[in-house]
Amino acid sequence: GGVNGPVLVFSKPCGPLSHVEIPTLSPGASSFTHHRATLRLSEKFILLLILSAFITLCFGAFFFLPDNSKHKRFDLGLEDVLIPHIDSPKEGKHGSGQVIIHGQGGHDENRHREEEESLRNKIRADHERALQEAKEKLRKSRKELKAEIQTEKAKVIEDLKKKEAGPKPLPPVPMPKVVGVSDGEPAEADVKERRDKIREMMKHAWDSYRQYGWGHNELKPLAKKGHSTNIFGNSQLGATIVDALDTLYIMGLHEEFKDGQEWIEQNLDFSVNAEVSVFEVNIRFIGGLLAAYYLSGQEMFKVKAVQLAEKLLPAFNTPTGIPWAMVNLKSGVGRNWGWASAGSSILAEFGTLHMEFVHLTYLTGNPVYYQKVMHIRKLLAKMDRPNGLYPNYLNPRTGRWGQHHTSLGGLGDSFYEYLLKAWLMSDKTDTEARKTYDDAIEAIERHLIRKSNGGLTFIGEWKNGHLERKMGHLACFAGGMFALGADGSPDDKAGHYLQLGAEIAHTCHESYDRTVLKLGPEAFKFDSGLEAVAVRQNEKYYILRPEVIETYWYMWRFTHDPKYRQWGWEAAKAIDKYCRVSGGFSGVKDVYSSNPTYDDVQQSFFLAETLKYLYLLFSTDDLMPFESWVFNTEAHPLPVLHLGNITLPGSENAKR
Repeated sequence: GGVNGPVLVFSKPCGPLSHVEIPTLSPGASSFTHHRATLRLSEKFILLLILSAFITLCFGAFFFLPDNSKHKRFDLGLEDVLIPHIDSPKEGKHGSGQVIIHGQGGHDENRHREEEESLRNKIRADHERALQEAKEKLRKSRKELKAEIQTEKAKVIEDLKKKEAGPKPLPPVPMPKVVGVSDGEPAEADVKERRDKIREMMKHAWDSYRQYGWGHNELKPLAKKGHSTNIFGNSQLGATIVDALDTLYIMGLHEEFKDGQEWIEQNLDFSVNAEVSVFEVNIRFIGGLLAAYYLSGQEMFKVKAVQLAEKLLPAFNTPTGIPWAMVNLKSGVGRNWGWASAGSSILAEFGTLHMEFVHLTYLTGNPVYYQKVMHIRKLLAKMDRPNGLYPNYLNPRTGRWGQHHTSLGGLGDSFYEYLLKAWLMSDKTDTEARKTYDDAIEAIERHLIRKSNGGLTFIGEWKNGHLERKMGHLACFAGGMFALGADGSPDDKAGHYLQLGAEIAHTCHESYDRTVLKLGPEAFKFDSGLEAVAVRQNEKYYILRPEVIETYWYMWRFTHDPKYRQWGWEAAKAIDKYCRVSGGFSGVKDVYSSNPTYDDVQQSFFLAETLKYLYLLFSTDDLMPFESWVFNTEAHPLPVLHLGNITLPGSENAKR
């Protein structure tokens, strides 16, 4: 084709490529003056691409043209079609009122030939188009080809820059006034000595993890190696590092804090193919990162928290907006625990997001986080509640309750805690949250709280209209919650709720005191003459849980009754005596045995909660004061947001 055009000769239209001749271009065009020998690499590359396209198309024609023998049933839409079944209201084989209609297609050979011919014509047209594009490419001058290559290069570089730059920088927002984040040293020598002992325990737990489990989620202190569970998708996300950071900071262990900060900066990556618990990752990771940000002012913690939060958002893609229990951080696919009632989500899991998500909206200006948690609250407000109680299970597809099981222990606990703390964190302006909390606690007191024959106040579990006289260690947090919510309770009942908190604290102390190790069991009964004692073997273990000590601390802050410090010290001594091993701290399998066996797990919450609450118990009240800080359910402190002059995007005030 012409002086400036290529000559491409094929042995047959779609046969093997036999000969390609590249002619000399006219003197006016500076390219290709020395034939193929002087072609630049980039130009050769373009030609190679073009020739590859021809070969691919030819082979495609050879291999993929319809074969008559394979298309005897090439009657799409007629042979096995899914069509609406108008007459039957019932669901057919494929659901949604659809049925399969068989055998309505014929075998018209003419139609097959037409289809095959049509397909051949399409391939020929593709060949012609490719040939034309190749001709146009080769007609271009060297200068034009070079310009095209430079454009493509620039585009690739720009895309890479965007990828490396990551998300847009977060908008600047006023840092809430943070007070009382360090010191708190007590004046009394004996109290100071106890506080120093708690700090030493923290250092032993951290140093052991640093030595034997660094980067893993948790530590096996006897085996002296890393440990992980399915709540973190068996990935190495350094859960203990993130969970422990604020405790290290509050205790003044700044070298250790710096080590953790460096690991997070260099290694914490959320683009992993791991299926994680939305609840656990929220309270431990997002809560831990936000707390570390507010305490230290290091921007990196905030950025990491937001990156992770974005990975959790796909979990909310359900018909109701109630999130799945688990989500894959890479694919965004969510699902629920197999054991949960008929595929339900769990009250304590989807109800324990509010604190962290409100802070995420505050820090990013993105209303989506606030809207997600407010949608959950509004949905729950519309639902009927049996006896005013919230069942622990809710199906995210149907929006219906699962089995009617209500608990202030596992599966329910932190839902109620976050209603109260949403009010406190809003500087007591979120009155809707407070009202919901008050109504829920009133129903719980009516149906779940009882006094045993021996005079111990306990919180039972409601199961299908029947009260089970059993209390879990997890429910022992409620003593502190009642005390924290006493101020602001309706009908001048502040004194009543402070007293109720004291009674729960006493019962939970008894559950510790009635064991050989002076450590509390996982669950304890109040019937058959046994009170505050575990009956089943699988309820006699202690896994370094914080809830009883948490209640001691809240009760100490509100009453300054010295017994709470004494009880806390008893627990600290027992942990140090029976749970401490050379490689850290381990849970024990039987608190009633004088020769206990270890479970060989140092839980991340031991560093986040148990040791933090003990340290605060032996500190003065000006360390992390309640006026300025609210602790999430993993004991990560988040500042009170004085929202008088701030409007959260997406809130009711913003819409007005």
